[in-house]
Amino acid sequence: MTEEAEIKNPEVAKAEPKKFKKSGKQVAQIAKGRVYVQATYNNTIVTLTDGNGNVIAWSSAGLSGFKGPKKATPYAAGLVVKDAVAKSSQYGLKEVVVFVKGVGAGREGAVRALNANGLNVLSIKDITPLPHNGPRKPRPRRV
Repeated sequence: MTEEAEIKNPEVAKAEPKKFKKSGKQVAQIAKGRVYVQATYNNTIVTLTDGNGNVIAWSSAGLSGFKGPKKATPYAAGLVVKDAVAKSSQYGLKEVVVFVKGVGAGREGAVRALNANGLNVLSIKDITPLPHNGPRKPRPRRV
């Protein structure tokens, strides 16, 4: 008799929807992290890590859909940073230390895009490798 009463009474028949738990791991919240920008003549790669250097998210100009010489442009670097920050948004990254490597055109564009996408840049360090002396120079040409 109570089942029939529940069916006839619409207020009682409406049950709350079931709430399912999200499957997967709990995501740790990371306030401070590092950003590695590798800007070459051919591509721009941006990697976001935690304080220890464990990768949170990464993106590159090729992954963003750029081909050929367009991959090394400052515009492509800005979109690469936007993509990487969007991937890492679940970690709650707020402040970053930036390490820039390479001589490409996307160096400055990537750093500017970090600030524009809501990350507070604490410091910028250039880690481009420099030769100390290099190989032996070729002998003078005899004519």
